[in-house]
Amino acid sequence: MDTHQLLEDMGKKASAAARKLTAASPEMKAKALIRLSELITEKHGDITAANNIDLAKAEEKGLDAPRLNRLRLTPATIAEMADACTFIANMDDPVGAIETQWQRPNGLLVGKMRIPLGVIAMIYESRPNVTIDSGILCLKAGNAIILRGGSEAINSNLALAKLLHEALEYAGLPKECVQVVPTTDREAITAMCKLEEHIDVIIPRGGETLIRKVVEMATMPVLKHYEGVCHAFVDKSANLEEALNIIINAKTQRPGVCNALEGLLVHKDVADKFLPMVATRLGTEQNVEFRACPRSFSMLGKTAVAMKESDPGTEYHDLILLVKVVDSMQESQDYIADNGSNHTEIICTQDYNRALKFMREVDASCVSVNASTRFNDGSQLGLGAEIGISTSKLHSYGPMGVKELTTTKFVIFGQGQVRQ
Repeated sequence: MDTHQLLEDMGKKASAAARKLTAASPEMKAKALIRLSELITEKHGDITAANNIDLAKAEEKGLDAPRLNRLRLTPATIAEMADACTFIANMDDPVGAIETQWQRPNGLLVGKMRIPLGVIAMIYESRPNVTIDSGILCLKAGNAIILRGGSEAINSNLALAKLLHEALEYAGLPKECVQVVPTTDREAITAMCKLEEHIDVIIPRGGETLIRKVVEMATMPVLKHYEGVCHAFVDKSANLEEALNIIINAKTQRPGVCNALEGLLVHKDVADKFLPMVATRLGTEQNVEFRACPRSFSMLGKTAVAMKESDPGTEYHDLILLVKVVDSMQESQDYIADNGSNHTEIICTQDYNRALKFMREVDASCVSVNASTRFNDGSQLGLGAEIGISTSKLHSYGPMGVKELTTTKFVIFGQGQVRQ
């Protein structure tokens, strides 16, 4: 069977499974999720063995260290997957809930009911834990999902898919609710992007090249983010020690992820005091390289290099931080508007009114006051897990958890009314 026919068949099975899943009770879905949590714990050896095969092949091919790190499933990662299943199982089920109602003058009672999106396609790279996160979120939201992971993670993904299928069948649900594309053929991506008859939305998660390719080819809606160019503005009223700790965490905890800090904007009134602190704690102690504007260069020590024209708007994926002194909060907002990626922006300030102004006016999927950029993550925001972070305002903006994988329809309760 060629790849296009394979995906066509998977799409048909997903559509049929989605119809059955719409009618599934919350108890059936929770039963599958709890069983999956148990299976992940019980079969951790099988998961690790499959992952080790992928890691060995990836090392032979010379996969770089950051991608190897994303590919690796550690005991802690496996435990987190199991915990996520339990967390999602215990969440309120959004499907079928009538969220708002109003009565018309003619007596009609009108409401909006939350419903699944239908069939979701997911294209992603390296991270096999995305297989579980995506599968459990879609299951809870009543969606079927087709998963196409990176070729480097094929054995890990198929091992996890086996557990998903076992859990679904244990709960009396069709295993086709979650399908992993069993081929590494790149043509599978093209085929998925043309299945608008069966797929309602497609979510690419990976490098910018992959995402742009999907956006160009897809004949169905795409939820995506291209880059995570995140900034922090340290205001003139900021608690500088608190701000410094936030900057250290945002930049150095995991510099290769999309919610890591890439740009530091400092109000001119505190630059003379704050930037030497940054130079010591990030430059000297953490070996962060600063891409410094002319006003900040002399205050940032030996790891500073002059900012280039290409630096603003760059996602470094490394221990590199752009630093710029600004004359006002408005200048910081203008800079973010020109160079941000609508992902995560933060302000460090003790001025409540300025904080509210920044939050209201800065366009990003998450805006924080006195908190690290690293919190723009589904698990950290209480969503349990996320299928990705959307920087598109339609249909969702920010981390996409269970509720973001549903939509609403109008429902009407009448007593025989007819339109006059």
